[in-house]
Amino acid sequence: MQVSLSTRGALERRLEVAVPADEVHQEFEQRLKQVARSARLKGFRPGKAPLPVVRKQFGEQVHAEVVDHLIRSSLAQALREQNLTPAGGPRIEPIAVSPGAELKYAAVFEIMPEIKVKSPEGTTISRPTAEVTESDIDAMIESMRKQRPVFAVVERPAAENDRVTVDFTGLMDGKPFEGGDGKDVAVVLGRPENRPELDAALRGASAGEARSVTVNFPAETSNATLAGKTAELAVTVKRVEAQSLPEVDEAFCQAFGVEDGGLETLRAEVRKSMERELADLVRGRLRNQVLDALYAQNPIELPRTLLEEQVQQMQIDAARNMGVREISQMPPREPFEAPARKRAALGLILGQIIQSEGLQVDRSRVETRLEDLVASYPDPEEARAAYRKSREAMRQIESAALEEQVIDWFIARAQVNDQPMSFQELTGFGRENETR
Repeated sequence: MQVSLSTRGALERRLEVAVPADEVHQEFEQRLKQVARSARLKGFRPGKAPLPVVRKQFGEQVHAEVVDHLIRSSLAQALREQNLTPAGGPRIEPIAVSPGAELKYAAVFEIMPEIKVKSPEGTTISRPTAEVTESDIDAMIESMRKQRPVFAVVERPAAENDRVTVDFTGLMDGKPFEGGDGKDVAVVLGRPENRPELDAALRGASAGEARSVTVNFPAETSNATLAGKTAELAVTVKRVEAQSLPEVDEAFCQAFGVEDGGLETLRAEVRKSMERELADLVRGRLRNQVLDALYAQNPIELPRTLLEEQVQQMQIDAARNMGVREISQMPPREPFEAPARKRAALGLILGQIIQSEGLQVDRSRVETRLEDLVASYPDPEEARAAYRKSREAMRQIESAALEEQVIDWFIARAQVNDQPMSFQELTGFGRENETR
């Protein structure tokens, strides 16, 4: 077998391979005899047809199979001899494939880039530091109270934050329409999800009062029959309820899963949850800084095939999230090229660090991540068993654990400066209330 290699650009290679004619002939004859043993031809018993007859009937098909087999086997051997790792499937260019002659072809492919990761030494990383204070816990419990408001009937006109229960019937172009009737519909005034016209019409209304509301449906309404239309609603107010916050008592604690221990246990659980959130946020910020530094400090020329695979995967993921099923409706590739390039490059960089540093999956990290994942399920034991049965799910957890080990490797060698912050500054907790 003769092999010649040529370079076309930084990563593209052209491997020309020639398989001697006698090897092609020998493989052809062996396969032809195998076919002859089971061939069914008219006028002959199965497997008893003369070889010349079999050659005439099946020779072209057998030759095509021989060419395919020899290309695959000889290419694998040539790649090993040349110590080449294609980044994707090679493009085969036949040169000579005639029966009775040598087999000659070219394989064109891109190779994986050589990666030498720059040492993290000298890189500065900012690590946020914060602690959960008693006042942070107070604020969180206050937020929890707002999640479970208490409503009580009042004999006064409806105002902001009141819950107004109504019946309504609607007409569009003088006719009833689907979804135009409602019974015992509760509307909490001031909520952003409310229809603005209805919210405004109910302010100042009292129980037993009837009001007429004109509702304009915008053109982008998901229901095509309502888009751009106007409806008239006849609304009857059934009751008005004022909103107040619940007492932090046993019932309140039980509503958040604390059966024993009351407020003290609730505060302890809240602290644990907030501290987990802090740890996750700190870890996330460190991760982002490390990955950004690795990408910036280790520029890589990516194989086109690798980049395109990543772009296509991101397009598919985006389409799935959007509920798109038709290929014609796939989002364009351009917005995904830069993030796909970064993701693909980081995959190679992380892989190189794992290999060069001899990192192995830390099983304790895998178990910790698994426990964190199943903790939010109603039945953690059942969820844990399901994860363990899924090889793909466990591979993802192991991959995340290995990435975490690379992050630790980087941080241990970089210059890390602590940045003191409050819980609110780090998490943004409470800011939405400040802007209202």
